[in-house]
Amino acid sequence: MPAILYFMFYASLGLGTSLTFLSSHWLTAWMGLELTTLAILPLMAQHHHPRASEATTKYLLIQASATGLLLFATILNGWVEMSWSINEMKNPYALTLAMSALALKLGLAPFHLWLPEVMQGLDLLTGLILSTWQKLAPFALLMQISQAMPPALLTILGLSSATLAAWGGLNQTQLRKIMAYSSTAHLGWSVIIIQFSPGLALMALGIYILMTMAAFLTMKDMSSTKISTFSTSWSKSPEKMVAMILILLSLGGLPPMTGFTIKWLILEELTKQDMYTPATLIVMAALISLYFYARLSYFTIISLFPGTSNIKTYWRQKNIKDKLILPIATTAAIFLLPLMPLTLALTYFYN
Repeated sequence: MPAILYFMFYASLGLGTSLTFLSSHWLTAWMGLELTTLAILPLMAQHHHPRASEATTKYLLIQASATGLLLFATILNGWVEMSWSINEMKNPYALTLAMSALALKLGLAPFHLWLPEVMQGLDLLTGLILSTWQKLAPFALLMQISQAMPPALLTILGLSSATLAAWGGLNQTQLRKIMAYSSTAHLGWSVIIIQFSPGLALMALGIYILMTMAAFLTMKDMSSTKISTFSTSWSKSPEKMVAMILILLSLGGLPPMTGFTIKWLILEELTKQDMYTPATLIVMAALISLYFYARLSYFTIISLFPGTSNIKTYWRQKNIKDKLILPIATTAAIFLLPLMPLTLALTYFYN
């Protein structure tokens, strides 16, 4: 694909997300969502592989259904409340439909089953975009309507996302599917706290994006998409594998990694709101997630994955032109805990 087409698609992604960020009217926000969806479709289907074509078709159908449902919710609210403003959505039926549509776009449970299947058919760079950048616009809309949503609905949505994603990732051997379930679980943490502290939810999304970026860039550098090939990469580059294990443990929320910071702050806020039962349940779900991250770490460092691998092992590393992004993302994903006072100050300033 020519470079000018890549520039056009990436610029369209940025333009669509920015349009949604700046929108106060539902129609302009809907246009931004559609622009980001149409911009990523050629990037998903660029390899002309049956799995890529299947993933692109599934993604198009899911996003079209979610967009249609969101448009119907906005029309219903405009008909009943005589307002198209995002901040003035008050009709309970319209709010529930809009919440369902945004949950489908974000891949939240119980609307998350499409995400692992779509992710499995994509290359690692496009999977990174789908797991990070494509979450920003729907999450921005979710933040704007979250204060009008019933708190019990957001709590149930967050708990179900964290729990079902943790169970879904237990027996996975495909790294892209593991990252898809990780996306659903981390968004569950953001959704459960968004009603009490939007700034903390935004910080959780930002830390998730940093950790996911470091994980995908490391997997792309090692050319690994399965545990069986990932476990043989130790002899090629032990330094990168150690960094990858620390990134995975940070995604699982193991202290003193960066991922532990946001879980700590969210649990503290939940206890301040006297939500002891949801806090206990989401911690138990986090322990299940930590198990399959630790399982992946075990197969990578301590032992080889059970079974033989017929995949060619690349003993020579590829010459990476940009050698700055990966170290920065890895450092941020592992060692941001000492900067917690600064992040707390920024969060409280936002609130």
